Amino acid sequence: MLLFALGFLLVILQPSTGQFPRVCANVQSLLSKECCPPWDGDGSPCGELSGRGSCQNILLSQAPLGPQFPFSGVDDREDWPSVFYNRTCRCEGNFMGFSCGECKFGFSGLNCTERQVKIRRNIFQLTASEKNKFLAYLNLAKNIPSQDYVIATGTYAQMNNGSNPMFRDINVYDLFVWMHYYASRDTLLGGSNVWRDIDFAHEAPGFLPWHRVFLLMWERQIQRITGDENFTIPYWDWRDAEDCEVCNDEYMGGRHPTDPNLLSPASIFSSWQVICTRSEEYNSQQALCSATSEGPIRRNPGNNDKSRTPRLPSSADVEFCLSLTQYESGPMDKMANYSFRNTLEGFADPQTAISNPAQSGLHNALHIYMNGSMSQVQGSANDPIFVIHHAFVDSIFERWLRRHRPMLEVYPAANAPIGHNRENYMVPFIPLYRNGEFFKPSRELGYDYEYLQEPALQSFQDFLTPYLQQARQIWAWLVGAAVFGGIVTAVLTGLIRACQKKKGGTSSEIQPLLIESEDYNNITYQSNF
Repeated sequence: MLLFALGFLLVILQPSTGQFPRVCANVQSLLSKECCPPWDGDGSPCGELSGRGSCQNILLSQAPLGPQFPFSGVDDREDWPSVFYNRTCRCEGNFMGFSCGECKFGFSGLNCTERQVKIRRNIFQLTASEKNKFLAYLNLAKNIPSQDYVIATGTYAQMNNGSNPMFRDINVYDLFVWMHYYASRDTLLGGSNVWRDIDFAHEAPGFLPWHRVFLLMWERQIQRITGDENFTIPYWDWRDAEDCEVCNDEYMGGRHPTDPNLLSPASIFSSWQVICTRSEEYNSQQALCSATSEGPIRRNPGNNDKSRTPRLPSSADVEFCLSLTQYESGPMDKMANYSFRNTLEGFADPQTAISNPAQSGLHNALHIYMNGSMSQVQGSANDPIFVIHHAFVDSIFERWLRRHRPMLEVYPAANAPIGHNRENYMVPFIPLYRNGEFFKPSRELGYDYEYLQEPALQSFQDFLTPYLQQARQIWAWLVGAAVFGGIVTAVLTGLIRACQKKKGGTSSEIQPLLIESEDYNNITYQSNF
């Protein structure tokens, strides 16, 4: 009871991160297309009086997109978030949030100047109390309404271009389920027509950065509603697992004794209701998911289509994937070959890296293996296993970043599927985040993984990394400078030797090494740095 009271108080007092800010879900904000709420600290829009940020026009990427989406002006998510807002808060320094009232990931303190790195741990390495606390936090999020965010229940056109707002409240956990749905839903074309080959969070370069942001936001939200600032998402290392090791009542819920498709009544998750799972129904009605309850979580691990996913991923699969040097390739979608992203996502064979959408490897394999709510993309986040699964997927992404140390330019700047270019804003997040901003090591974002830590070496590498990156960018200049310096040194050395030969010798009285020791000790030593 105390935990609920504390959580409710904290969620009221502190801002969260998610979809439509409640303070901007009104006629005035939608018609003016401006979402620049005042910061509570000084009452000015975006905390401008305190130097936190200012209300600015949104700068949209003009880079060309891939051919996968042949329409324009038919989907609210195009050029996100310009259909709803074209002016938002642009925060300065380490400030972040829809009103610049938060700190960027990896920073804390009153002025967001304190660096921090928190450690995500293996769920099986948690103590019993830590594990139980994690489960309680999940359940708390499912039962606390989001105070700062609402979800859209209609398209902008159905809102009569902003004059008839259509939003509703939602609990904290389901807010994230809805965001995952909204990013991956089909485009409604009118009548009974839809376009299915569109996804702002999957099947393209943004898959890994998008889910990285999603987990960071989710993690921060749990920290706030519980008051536990040290909370981190645990991960499930599923390499070489023979079955679903977390599918028991001690962890994420066991199998129901009479209905194998449901969870055990002994699990707290058996009472959870899912949302956003009926995509065909929404499409036929040309409607958005309104987050109404649609039944219990369904899960029947291992009883999936074996021709598509014969087994869970192995360590060898992961190692092969990590050996791939290209982040993205070819069409930059699920048909990409030799792409690290496409192989890790699971559309390419984890032993050859050749695209094969009929098979599901690595990330996709876990979703298919669960054989239930988690196996349908739009509603997959309903199952809490989603969180610990994606935390481990993110750790593999992190291993690849550390092994190959790619420059930002490795992430595609143009011609990726809609929403996935480097400078595109991720759908449906407000505040705004670009894909390229999260194509960097996790420690720069304030977290690390327990099994990836190398304490002494890592600290030294963290110190050197920015200098090494700068050196890589100016290496040609450095080589030229070194060659020029060598030539100058050789010329000067030749001149000095020539002068010495002409002088024929030097008096012993003025040769420092021949000075009497007691006199030498009295000489004042001077140097120029």
